[in-house]
Amino acid sequence: MAKAKARHILVNDEKICLDLKKQIEGGASFADLAAKHSRCPSGKKGGDLGEFFRGQMVREFDEVVFKDAVGKTHGPVKTQFGYHLILIESRQD
Repeated sequence: MAKAKARHILVNDEKICLDLKKQIEGGASFADLAAKHSRCPSGKKGGDLGEFFRGQMVREFDEVVFKDAVGKTHGPVKTQFGYHLILIESRQD
């Protein structure tokens, strides 16, 4: 079964999400920004979600993690929870 390891930053606003992505692309630490800005409890751990299997996350999140490039920051990804930036750290199919 496919599994992945990822980090994310969850915010309420797409504009904030885009600004954070720009900061990451400019060299800012994903983990530091997650700790400072994420509304998810995982923010305290730098947005680390640990390992999870396909189907454990909401559909929109899952589709990005199990389809898009590993090692890159993806988003904004809109879910029922808000806007996410997702850093896929590893994936096994």
